[in-house]
This record gives sequence, C-alpha cells and structure tokens, in this order.
Amino acid sequence: MRPDACQPGAKTRNEEETMADIKAADIIAALGGADNIDEVEGCITRLRVEVEDGDLVDKAALQAAGAQAVVGGGTGWQVIVGPIADNLAQDIQDEL
Repeated sequence: MRPDACQPGAKTRNEEETMADIKAADIIAALGGADNIDEVEGCITRLRVEVEDGDLVDKAALQAAGAQAVVGGGTGWQVIVGPIADNLAQDIQDEL
C-alpha cells in the first residue's frame, strides 16, 4: 500500500484533532464547567479531577462523552477514558 493512501474508515489528522477538542469540551461541561474544575491530570488510563462542587458532576454526560467509567464523589473524581488520558488531560488544561 502507498504510504500516503488512506485506509477505509481511517480518520485524517484534522478529524482526530476535532474529535479531541469536542471530547475535551464535553468532559469539561460534564464536570460542571471550567469554573468548577480545580485540577485535572492524566494518570495512565484515567483523568484524576478535583472539582469545587461534586453535585455539578454529571456521570451520565461523562459516559456519553466517551468515559468508560466514573468513580468518586464529593470533590475527587476519576474518569476512566483509556490510553488517551494524558493527551485528553492536556486538551482539557488547554481549554481551561
């Protein structure tokens, strides 16, 4: 196969970047918005998040945004997203 040939179903770089931006924005919204997020860091397969008000965290919206699971409560949350955690954490930090 030619090195520049696209495989069926493959995403272009712009599509991947757009998907990451949308996902970061969706995660931020599901965590109660940028003002509610105190800290976010990637840790292998999960986002570790500290929020001001845990009641604003929407678990269903996090899962709709692509989270495999959501663990925590109060001000400390872990959002399991798989191996994209570090990159997604950086995308979220860039948007905050």
